[in-house]
Amino acid sequence: MVNTSKVIYKPDSQSTEEFTVIVNSDEYKKWKDGGERVAPIVSIALALVVESFDVFVSTQGAQGHLGKASNQQLDTVFGTTKDVDVVTKILKEGREQTTDGVSSSTFTGSNVSRGSDSRGGPR
Repeated sequence: MVNTSKVIYKPDSQSTEEFTVIVNSDEYKKWKDGGERVAPIVSIALALVVESFDVFVSTQGAQGHLGKASNQQLDTVFGTTKDVDVVTKILKEGREQTTDGVSSSTFTGSNVSRGSDSRGGPR
């Protein structure tokens, strides 16, 4: 089973926005320790590090709802909407947070609280 965690990037200390990327914890550690440098040794492909190139944002800090970041948000904060550049910056400058609630099979970026109520019918 793949261990996943999230890497959180906060543009500045006063910002309430946090940008998040879901990563393979083991590959991220290898990448962070120097695997991203192009050298005679084989570098670790970014596609092996991240679960997807989706960037999620919370405008209320750690307690806020995560939604997919818009191109306007990405351009404003990162100066680009190119997913590889944005994800690379988040991985380099963000902080890893390991939680039990993050897994590639349960984290889809959608509101998983929607569904049936305790009576079995739709809400």
